Order: sequence, then structure tokens, then C-alpha cells
Amino acid sequence: MTTGGLSLKRLARVRDVLDRYVDAGHGPGVVGVIARGGDVHLEAAGTLAFEGAGSKTPMAADTICRIASMTKPIIAACAMTLVQDHTLQLDDPVDSLLPELADMSVLADPDGPLDKTVPAERSITLRDLLTCRLGTGTVVTGAGIAEPGTVPIADALDAIGQGQGPDNAEPSPDTWIRRLGRLPLVHQPGERFMYNIGPIVTGILIARATGLSLKDALRERICEPLGMRDTALSVDSGSASRLATAYERDEVTGKLVAADGPDGRWRQPPTFKAPATGLVSTADDYLAFASALLHGQRVLSRESVTLMTSNHLTPAQKELSRFVPASFFKEYGWGFGVSVRTWPARMGPSVGSYGWYGKYGTSWINDPATGMTTILIIQRTDWKGLPIYLEFWRAAYQAMSN
Repeated sequence: MTTGGLSLKRLARVRDVLDRYVDAGHGPGVVGVIARGGDVHLEAAGTLAFEGAGSKTPMAADTICRIASMTKPIIAACAMTLVQDHTLQLDDPVDSLLPELADMSVLADPDGPLDKTVPAERSITLRDLLTCRLGTGTVVTGAGIAEPGTVPIADALDAIGQGQGPDNAEPSPDTWIRRLGRLPLVHQPGERFMYNIGPIVTGILIARATGLSLKDALRERICEPLGMRDTALSVDSGSASRLATAYERDEVTGKLVAADGPDGRWRQPPTFKAPATGLVSTADDYLAFASALLHGQRVLSRESVTLMTSNHLTPAQKELSRFVPASFFKEYGWGFGVSVRTWPARMGPSVGSYGWYGKYGTSWINDPATGMTTILIIQRTDWKGLPIYLEFWRAAYQAMSN
């Protein structure tokens, strides 16, 4: 039997994949979503935590999870709503709203001293921010993310996010961007992809352009129109019991230990990093967002979705841009807040598929060629290499009936 282009018999394999993950002790719980042709198949296995009250609460469609870098596509979509209503323009300088980033200098040598610079050849634009080509970001060397003490600009960028004063509180967004503007760019604007800082700056730009907090701008422009009731930059007391515990592996014992619980970081006000990694969400909510992009509904026009989900990196930029893993740009490009597949996969997402993943193991793909959305949600920091990822997407694509 089939429904919505999915085979019900083959979908049973998805449940098997999730059960094996939980039975193997890889995590207390997991949620998987496959949607195609109007049919939504959601499976949840396990519980919110290994211990405590969460160990008795089953994972579900409304379980709240930290989505980390899957925040970035939502921030990009919010920015595109401002382009649609002509509040912002993709190729206009951001200087008027972000004067801290006007008249920037650029390192003469990306790995060299901070006082050897040249003038920026042009201003930074919103397009630069959305494509992570503003000229600065996570510094990656041939050996991976730069180790402390090896690249001066990497140390300087890390320092601007550090707290100061007796309480060592993280800086406010305004303080952080003021510190950023005092540093030189690593590359000329528009020259290369550098991850992570672009979305943070975009979030600050959204707040200033709307005159709202980022929290309120996201609620008004994305979450409320799409019915994303549980997507926010923090978790209130009434919802904390639905927040899954996140885990990490203890380097000494090798056991999974709690990295963040129901009373942890996401019960506090958001930090300057919120536009890049700060949202919590649910399987239901993120499916609403993914479906809006795939079908062009409500918040974004088809033209905006096409811009957001197309590769904007040239072959030369992909060759020069460093990322971890180093092989990433052999198969992918970058749109506005999303990766875009540019090379065929043996089994799985088609060329033109787009999506992203997060630090705690959440992952999402929209595949326009097949009309399918897939979402996998776990809460574990050391998720790379776990068999569930390959197994889940293989089972999802095998479930297609045509």
C-alpha cells in the first residue's frame, strides 16, 4: 500500500532504524520525519533522557530540542522577508544599520599579524552575510579549525566573544559587533566562504532593521505565520518538561553524560550567538518551516525561496573556501543559510536538495526533485559517524513508491 508517494511497508524500516539507535544506547531517544506528497510519516523512539523525569517521558513530535546551526536557515528566511517588503536590499551596503562594519580593513596575510592590513575594496552587503562571504568567520587551516596560538586573527575573533568583568557574562550583541568592527577582515568582502559569523551579524541586522528584538522579529515574521509554537530562543517554565536532555561523550570514561538539561542554558536569555545557534524547536515546527520552503507558502515568495536555496559559490570560491570536513565543497555549495547539493549522491538526496544540520545531531533535507522532506532529531554532540544517519536516509529514500 502507498500513500503520498511513500510505501507503508517500506516505511517500517524507518522505525527499525530508530529502535536500533535507542537499543544500542547511542541516545535516550530520537525522532524521524519523512514527508512527501501531502503524507507525513513521523516516528519517535525512546525517551527525553537517560535519567530523571525525562527517562519516563517518550520522545514525540512536540519534544523540544536544541537545533543549533539549523537556526541559520530560519534567520536567513527572516532576512528574506525584509527583502520582500523592501526594508532591506540584498546588494546594498549594511553600513547604515551596522556602522560598526563600515570602512573595514582586510589582513594583508590571512595568517599574519593584525596590524598589517589593506583597505576593504567595497562595503559588506546582506548577500555577503547570507552566503557567509562577508570576509570573516571561523578560521580553518589545512589541519582543521585553527588551534589557539596558531593564527592571530583566530585568537582575536575568539576573544571578542569572551565575557568581561566579575561575572564573566558574554557580551551583548551590540558589544560583540562593536568588537568585531575593530578587527580586520580575513578576506575581502565577497571573496570566500567563512562559516558562522555571517548569521550572527544577520541577526543583529534584523533586530536593527525591524526595531524589535530578534526574538520578537522571528516570532512575528516566521514562527507565528507558520504555526511554529515551540520554536524560540529560550524555553519557558511551562515547556521545560518537554525539553530533551543533550548528551556528550566523557573523554575519560567514554560514557555519555549530560551536556545540557531542562534547567540549562536554554532557560536563560539568548546570547550574541543566538542568530547562529540559539533556537530550540520540535519536529512538528521544523516540518512546518521546511514545508513552507518546499511549497512556497505564506512567508516567502517562490523567487525568495529560489534565491535562498540556490548555490551562490563559484567553483573558484568552493576551491579556496576552507571548511570542515575538507571534502564538503566537493559535493555541496552554499545558499542563504543552507547547504545545496551540487553533486549526485549514490543513494539519497538529489542534486538541488538543500538543508542543514546542528551541533546536537539534528539534520534536515528538502529534496525538490522528489518532493520529499526528511528530518532527523537526536540530542548528542558527538554524532558524526553514528550509523543512524546513513541508515535513516537510506530507509527514507527506499520508502519512495515512485
